[in-house]
Amino acid sequence: MKTAYLTPVAIAAAFAALSGNALAQTAAPAAAPAAAKAPEPDYTLSGNLGIFSDYRFRGVSQTNKLPAIQGGVDLALKNGLYLGNWNSNVDSTMYNGASIEMDFYGGYKATFGDFGLDVGGIYYYYPGTGANPALVSAKNGELYIGGSWGPLTAKYNYAVTDFFGAPDSNGSWYLNVAAAHDFGNGWGINGAIGYQALKGGAKVTQINGSVVDSITDWKLGGTYTVDGWVMGLAYISTNRDLAGYTSPGKNISNGTAVVSVSKTF
Repeated sequence: MKTAYLTPVAIAAAFAALSGNALAQTAAPAAAPAAAKAPEPDYTLSGNLGIFSDYRFRGVSQTNKLPAIQGGVDLALKNGLYLGNWNSNVDSTMYNGASIEMDFYGGYKATFGDFGLDVGGIYYYYPGTGANPALVSAKNGELYIGGSWGPLTAKYNYAVTDFFGAPDSNGSWYLNVAAAHDFGNGWGINGAIGYQALKGGAKVTQINGSVVDSITDWKLGGTYTVDGWVMGLAYISTNRDLAGYTSPGKNISNGTAVVSVSKTF
């Protein structure tokens, strides 16, 4: 709610109206000069760190349903260009000897009124992958384009390499649509739904033995922020039943609650 304030000019005018010519020759005080707007910095550098009860990538656990420590750093230039790195522990059996995922990305962001645009590329790097020569070495490079409007966002990723090392799987793509709402006082809610189309050797076999070429995932969660720390609780699931690599009898794509604590600094 806006609060009304009487300026010196308004006070002087009021006294002049009450006193007639008594204040007619009294000059109104000069208005204070407007505060200078701070110049926009040439760049901003930020970092992020979080602990999660499970690392879910497009609905599928990457840590065999075990906790993950994640963090990264982002450099954004005022002309819209940006670069970043993000990292997380992963299941080493799932990634053929790699226990760390390192993502490197860069792109361009711009706003047009209420609309936002984000275009760029990302490379998923797994140091140490390929320990077993009989299995694929994990790798993946994607181009992406995203848009936002108010609380709504959408993003499309297209694989320009073999999808995480699976043969003849370039061209696999992923579409995600999300929404978020801030209730104020630190409380928020968010939700998303995604669709992963798989090509070539990226097709996956479910626990029941059926082979599928797509995965649909969804998420519904809430957050509470205090002193910059974001505490989250989300329900994440998919429409598939995929077996774990370290524990073949474990379903790593069914519904689960993910608890998290994170901060950007």
